[in-house]
Amino acid sequence: MRRKNLVVVALLGIMLGTMIGLVSFSATFYRLFCAATGYGGATQRVASDTAGQSSRVVTVRFTTNVAPGLPWRFEPAQREVQLHLGQDTLAFFTAENLSARDYVGHATFNVTPLKAGIYFKKIQCFCFTEERLGAHQRVEMPVDFFVDPQLAADPTTRDVDTITLSYTFFASERPEGAEDLTRFDHAAPDAEAGGKLFASRCAGCHQLDRALVGPPLAGVVGRRAASVVGYPYSKPLLDSGIVWSTATLDKWLAGPQRLVPGSLMPMSIDDAETRQDIIAYLEAQSGKPAAAPEEHARSE
Repeated sequence: MRRKNLVVVALLGIMLGTMIGLVSFSATFYRLFCAATGYGGATQRVASDTAGQSSRVVTVRFTTNVAPGLPWRFEPAQREVQLHLGQDTLAFFTAENLSARDYVGHATFNVTPLKAGIYFKKIQCFCFTEERLGAHQRVEMPVDFFVDPQLAADPTTRDVDTITLSYTFFASERPEGAEDLTRFDHAAPDAEAGGKLFASRCAGCHQLDRALVGPPLAGVVGRRAASVVGYPYSKPLLDSGIVWSTATLDKWLAGPQRLVPGSLMPMSIDDAETRQDIIAYLEAQSGKPAAAPEEHARSE
């Protein structure tokens, strides 16, 4: 009888230990399950974009929140981007510590509609690690991602043409070993990143080898402004005498109307790192010749 009681006690102990273990690790198991299946709008993490680019275009919108207890301002640098399925894309988010002490934050995220989560692939994201932001510091952080072309082949997601990526930053419960967000502010201009930014921010109006709304930009670094034969530039730009160096391109992208009042370029880019990456990309393409312009509207 005593032996039977010991067996029952042992079995109960094993069951209790198993239940405690499941409770302890349930959050981890749940996160792993969501990451593997896209359940709950969880995105996928991948090392690189190996998908072929599709002609289908989707819109990705960005929303942000900060949980109580973390004195940060956290906002997307762009409200939305349009991209082709399979297109490697960079988006940026701004974080600012409003307090007089350092804080460590951790970002959670999901996408809606939830069924699109398994097709939203992140290559680089600040949400993968604990992130430290110094007192009164402000940084701009990249997210490198693409939407898998299989989204269009899945009968349940064929109707998806808009995806919303949402982030919430919380005060970290594990601040030890956090990475410093200022690492994003000290990076040298990156031509590869600039190519992705050019594709998402500029390619709607500009191509390297042909005119769209704006003139072709192959070989623009070192070229005199308004010098592509056949393109109908605005008179202020024709009269400007500008030569496109990295410095003048930076001023132009920061504020076309400030540099050349009366020019027709409607867009500007506020973030200096984004401008420098795009200029690095254009500089890397400087040896490629531009084709003759076709019929188009003007942006200069």
